[in-house]
Amino acid sequence: MAERIVVIGATGGVGGALARRLAARGDEPFLIARDAARLAALAGELGAPHAAADATDPEALAAAIGAAGPRLGGLAYCVGSIPLKPLKRLTAADFLEAFRLNAMGAALAVQAAQPALAAGGEGMGGAGVVLFSSIAARAGFPNHAAIAAAKGAVEGLVVALGAELAPAIRVNAIAPSLMRTEMAAPLTANAQMAEAIAKLHPVPRLGTPEDAAALAAFLLSPEAGWISGQVIGADGGRATLRSKG
Repeated sequence: MAERIVVIGATGGVGGALARRLAARGDEPFLIARDAARLAALAGELGAPHAAADATDPEALAAAIGAAGPRLGGLAYCVGSIPLKPLKRLTAADFLEAFRLNAMGAALAVQAAQPALAAGGEGMGGAGVVLFSSIAARAGFPNHAAIAAAKGAVEGLVVALGAELAPAIRVNAIAPSLMRTEMAAPLTANAQMAEAIAKLHPVPRLGTPEDAAALAAFLLSPEAGWISGQVIGADGGRATLRSKG
């Protein structure tokens, strides 16, 4: 049975890859993003319903999620940021912006979708929610204080909401390492730097949006019906393994 699944941040690398994967398997992605022109282009490509909203605008985001309908099979919050600064240069505004986009936006998205997800999750398995953390939340990297704090909050949401919303709604997160996305371009555009970072992974390459999208699609499927409260790495082994190089 085809499910309507909300994809927030649909015009990003991971969000777009996930939307295409869901459409290809016969589900109906409902696309939400702030860039109306890019959103309309992707929606036209997939023949998918959509609504424009900024994830940092709670009222607009709730209205867009409400437009997806009264019954949802899942929700993916594919929104994030990579603010890299040493602690001495970080401001209160930097921390708040990272938290607002990565953690608060995710929480408010699930809150807005909760009634529709609960309706869609009746019976065995439940509706799926996928959030995005980062390996930086658990593995220490210099200059990552703001994003590590925000993604740590996302991981707290996973276990809190997973417990609160069970059994109708399952909540999991994906923790990627560095991927070749538009957002990460400042780190990957330099070929020498990208190669050096890739070699830090036991599987020695950078991630792709499809790597994360494949895992997200699984977590949103009935096959993942007994998986909740988990943070799963899509990181080439970097979080737990050491490279031979």
